[in-house]
Amino acid sequence: MMMDMNGWPFSEDEAKEMYRHHIKDPKAPIPQFLGSGTDPQKGPKNYLFLGDYVDRGPYSIETVLMLFAMHLRWPQRVTMLRGNHESRPVNRQYGFYGECSKRFSEKVYEVFQLAFNTMPLTAIVNKRIMCMHGGISEELYDLKQLDALKRPIDTPDIGIIADLTWADPDPDVVLYEASPRGAGRIFGAKAVEEFCRHFQLDLIVRAHQVVQDGYEFFADKRLVTIFSAPFYCGSTNNVAAVLNVDSDMLASFMLIKPVTEIKGDLNVGEKAEEEV
Repeated sequence: MMMDMNGWPFSEDEAKEMYRHHIKDPKAPIPQFLGSGTDPQKGPKNYLFLGDYVDRGPYSIETVLMLFAMHLRWPQRVTMLRGNHESRPVNRQYGFYGECSKRFSEKVYEVFQLAFNTMPLTAIVNKRIMCMHGGISEELYDLKQLDALKRPIDTPDIGIIADLTWADPDPDVVLYEASPRGAGRIFGAKAVEEFCRHFQLDLIVRAHQVVQDGYEFFADKRLVTIFSAPFYCGSTNNVAAVLNVDSDMLASFMLIKPVTEIKGDLNVGEKAEEEV
C-alpha cells in the first residue's frame, strides 16, 4: 500500500526530501527510483481509502497496520473510511480472525475490532464529492446524524451505517429496495439524483463491488464505483483504478492492469481517457 499507481505515495519533492532526511545528508544524490513516477503533481497529496483493508489475502495485518501508521504520521493527509469488512461478524468469518489468532492471539483481533468500530463512514471532498464504501442511505437526510453516532459501534444489518458500508446501485431499481446481500439496501438512479440534489453534490464515489474496468459510472455519472485491487483474489482478471481529484476539482482515473508475475514494467500509472 505504500506504492500508489505511480510507484510512490508522495510527490517527487516529498520523496526526495524524506530520503535526504532519512540519511541525514541534505546534499546526498537521489536514487533514480525516487520520484520517477508519472505524476507531475508538486507538493503534498491527500489520500482517501474507502475500506475493506482485511479479508483479502494472507497479509491483512500488514496492510491495515501500514495504513494506520500512515494515518498516524500524516493524519490530515491520509484518511481511512470503514468498509463492510471492518466489522466483527464479517471479518471473523472471512479470514481476519483466523489470521490474527494463528499468527498472534485473539486479543490482537479484539484490539483491531475496537479500532474498526470507531472509523469514519463517509468523507466529503470540497463539499462536492461524497465518498463511502457501500452506498447512499434513504435514512440519511442530515450529516449531523453521523456526528450523533455513539462510537465504538458495530455495523448493524439495517440503517444508515449498514447502507454506507453495504448498499449497492442497481439499474433495475428506481429508489430503494431490500438488498439480496442481507445487509444494507440497493438503490436506483432516481435515488442517486435525489440524494445529490439534497446534499448539493456533483458526484458520489463508492467501492464495494468488483468492476471489470476498475471504475464504472451509474445514474448519468452522478455515481462511480471504483475498485482498486487488480486481479482480485487471484481469480478475476480485472483492471483496478484510483480516482485522482486535482485542486480544480477535475477528476480522472489512473488504471492498474492485472499482472500475474513481477516484471520490469508493470503497466502501472496509465491514465484513463475519460475524465469527469
